[in-house]
Amino acid sequence: MEYYIQYLRDLREDNDKTQKQIAEILGISQTMYARYERGANEMPMRHFIRLCKYYNISADVALGFVPQRRR
Repeated sequence: MEYYIQYLRDLREDNDKTQKQIAEILGISQTMYARYERGANEMPMRHFIRLCKYYNISADVALGFVPQRRR
């Protein structure tokens, strides 16, 4: 599984969000979002960017290029 997929799943769970809630933010079905998290479908860049903005994280952090700073 790609690093960013696991990272975004962990963020969703840490923020007590359901797949359905995140899917609604992206304007897609829960089924499609579940396919992203399983790696069955590649997440479009526009959705990746939207989630980075939603969680207020850098794409570099989500992709594993730089470590996340602890607050």
